[in-house]
Amino acid sequence: MKTAPLWSFADIRPSNVDKKSDPNETPVRLVNYTDVYYQKSITSELALMDATASDEHIARFGLRAGDIIITKDSETPDDIGIPAIVESSTEDMVCAYHLSLLRPHHERIHPKFLYWYLESDAAKGYWLNSAFGVTRVSISLGTVSRLPVPELDRETQIAIADYLDREVGEIDSMIDKLDQLKAQLSTLHRTYLVGLGKRLTEAEAGDVIKVGLMLTKQSRDLREGDGVVTAFRDGQVALRSRRREDGFTMSFSEHGYQGVEPGDFVFHGLDGFAGAVGVSEDRGKVSPVYHVCTATPLASERFMAWALRALSANGFLEAYASSVRQRSIDFRNWTTFAGLPMNYVPLDEQLHVADHLDDVSGRIDAMLAKVAELKSLLLKRRSALITDVVTGRKEVA
Repeated sequence: MKTAPLWSFADIRPSNVDKKSDPNETPVRLVNYTDVYYQKSITSELALMDATASDEHIARFGLRAGDIIITKDSETPDDIGIPAIVESSTEDMVCAYHLSLLRPHHERIHPKFLYWYLESDAAKGYWLNSAFGVTRVSISLGTVSRLPVPELDRETQIAIADYLDREVGEIDSMIDKLDQLKAQLSTLHRTYLVGLGKRLTEAEAGDVIKVGLMLTKQSRDLREGDGVVTAFRDGQVALRSRRREDGFTMSFSEHGYQGVEPGDFVFHGLDGFAGAVGVSEDRGKVSPVYHVCTATPLASERFMAWALRALSANGFLEAYASSVRQRSIDFRNWTTFAGLPMNYVPLDEQLHVADHLDDVSGRIDAMLAKVAELKSLLLKRRSALITDVVTGRKEVA
């Protein structure tokens, strides 16, 4: 298929409009990186950031229906070149920095065809191979300008755009329904936790007991070859290597690290409020920020894991904490953690509650896994369909 560089199809304008407000400038509404990243289309009805811009910037980066905006800077290459099409606009809408505004030459290319091409694996592969940077990845004006775009007659462009609007729209509708189902399942899971949390904190619902009477803190020796165990925010406590290594900072020193055994109760002193608590599935080691415990005769490790997740879900841990920092609540001090009060549940009932929540959670997790699998298949189908059509491998009527 014959191609031509993007510069021959569109005016390309990398934006440098920042988010600052200046009383000497004109008020505007900024279309920011996240607006483009999470929206397939930009409309005048979107809730946008209020800012100001110079008259020069408004003239150059003001948005019109039919414009396309792409991400040009990101932390990872696969987030480069994400497109959104402007469906409708107002005079005060302006494209912000970290983005490039593409204004199609309508006599050369249909805006929606160009949008769909930018959604294709062909365009994404070009961005991946051309992006540069270490801590922040970018694509230059020259790189964007040289993107090879298929040269097709306008009738074919319109036919492709209409076909993909219809077919991909149906796929996106199915994906939206799966996202709604995921949200409903997550809400159901949280409802069970909040219910238990209410029982544990309700006034006069039982004898009050401190966590330190139900858990005994351990200090286990390390063994050579122990892998790092992590308490994930979904409640799983397992060797990090079993799930993923990326996104974590590895320490060069193991000072203060402690051993953990299968069946141990494990609570993250900073992220426990967000659900990073559970029963370890593996032998390994954890950092000093964790509390590794066994249950006293008054409790079971599985129930205590559910109890702390419940106290997290209903906001009790956040309200009780004396030290709060951004995105975490500090329970690293054992005395503070051990002093957490809750209504006591008899041991036989604890086991019943833990069994029930294990069962319910397992079934919800299985459904969530199936939803994720179906969504992955639909996303692959979506990507393949777009690529096949815009590159001519699949003809449309």
